[in-house]
Amino acid sequence: KSYKNQFKGWQTMKKILITATVQSHIAQFHKPAIRILQEMGCRVEIAARNNLYEKNGLTLTEPDQIHEVNFCRSPFSFRIFPAYKKLKTIVEQGHYDIVQCNTPVAGILTRFACRKLRKQGKTKVIYTAHGFHFYQGAPKRNWLLWYPIEKIFSRLTDVLITITDEDYRLASKKFSCMVVRHHGVGANSEKFYVMSEEERMNLRQELGIGTDTKVIMNIGELLPNKNQKTAIEAIKIVVEKYPDSVLLIAGNGPEKENLIRQVESNGLTEHVRFLGYTRDVHKYLNACDVLVACSFREGLPLNLMEAMLCGKLIVASNNRGHRELIDHGKNGYLVQTQNAAEYAEYICEILDSGIRSSSESLKKVQPFTDWNVQKELKELYTRLFSSYSINQ
Repeated sequence: KSYKNQFKGWQTMKKILITATVQSHIAQFHKPAIRILQEMGCRVEIAARNNLYEKNGLTLTEPDQIHEVNFCRSPFSFRIFPAYKKLKTIVEQGHYDIVQCNTPVAGILTRFACRKLRKQGKTKVIYTAHGFHFYQGAPKRNWLLWYPIEKIFSRLTDVLITITDEDYRLASKKFSCMVVRHHGVGANSEKFYVMSEEERMNLRQELGIGTDTKVIMNIGELLPNKNQKTAIEAIKIVVEKYPDSVLLIAGNGPEKENLIRQVESNGLTEHVRFLGYTRDVHKYLNACDVLVACSFREGLPLNLMEAMLCGKLIVASNNRGHRELIDHGKNGYLVQTQNAAEYAEYICEILDSGIRSSSESLKKVQPFTDWNVQKELKELYTRLFSSYSINQ
């Protein structure tokens, strides 16, 4: 469907710039938004650091133009200065109607680069907070650093998109901009779905997984925050009851060597498989019996939504993002982040139940599907573009 006819007051094609620290973030989470904007008659450009070579064939061909900006993740790196200079040139020469920024450091630099154009009424700025670093239970240093930064920069923001209730409530009360709540970036409801038992068995055969093997899945970058080491500690306990069980860890990152050493030192080589970065997550999720997520901090984790679309029950650490998706005792269980025994207890409980598809998971995930999030984005863009039609 084309939305161009809704905006007859437009004099020229609208131009949009989407920024993020790395291109993989845009490739993994924002392709639907790019397509929506293009359907609405917009030219969509992006600015981010190119890290796609790290992501095993992940591609980004949808934007009309890609600007490579060498963003970094730390606000204290000297790399932010050349990155800001290049971004400011892009923004000033691009004449963008809307600039939509993501991720903390890129979000800060983008909003600062747009401040004059926004003040002149030439550009509207959207910032999507994929989970503030400050949250209930966060370390004090997170509050001391990131809370004042985000509060100050809310004054340089037209619309702040939050993706959890906790972030929405805080931002609505404390920040100086319009705040809306969206349900994340949208889980792909065509790619992730509940397979029949016959399809599932065929898939297991394709992936080299035994028919009776108990499969526990973990997905995420191999980083300290994702806490895969606790999942490995848990599988050691699970193996005592289910000797044929295996933990599949999908993702890559700097913790890989440490995790491999942990697996080897615990004699778990036959029970833990490192998949690396894989574009076949949908296959492994349908083949598995339960998803386990042990991270210390999450915004709104897409991997949990994808597992829920596949009907899976989940054992997850009790943090802000997981609480948004898991109703304890219904579509999974929330446990203490580093309590391996508690993870193992609930994993075994799910394996004992023999549940392959949970109606509670499917029911809970519906607001977080791609079609619903795209509806929310269309409504937001429509409001912003309509204000252009009135004012220009």
